[in-house]
Amino acid sequence: MKREAIKEAYSINEKIRNFRDLDVWKKGMEIVKNVYETTDDFPKQEFYGLANQMQRCSVSIPSNIAEGFNRLHNKEYKRFLYIALGSCAELETQIEIAAELKYTDQKRKALLLEKLDHESRMLRNLIKKLN
Repeated sequence: MKREAIKEAYSINEKIRNFRDLDVWKKGMEIVKNVYETTDDFPKQEFYGLANQMQRCSVSIPSNIAEGFNRLHNKEYKRFLYIALGSCAELETQIEIAAELKYTDQKRKALLLEKLDHESRMLRNLIKKLN
């Protein structure tokens, strides 16, 4: 049931063997990479502060997608997808804070927020299909 709902959510016919085949997971991994690149430019005093929080939050997105995918039931999977969705909102707030503190420029902020918006929409669509 879960695999069929995932296929329907993405309108695909190919076989989904594991979470690595999911576009939503791939987009999450792309966000992780972008966040690490962004936080590399933060002031050193933020290494254990905002930079670390943003990194952990971004890693949470694809990690929860992967963990949920390997759960046995749709209800469990949806719970992990909701956690990933919450991490998207948390990261969005942290990106806004970083921009307010002038740790990142508006161009990078816009790029990250656009990717997060896309990821959030993909997660919501997948959750709807699993209902």
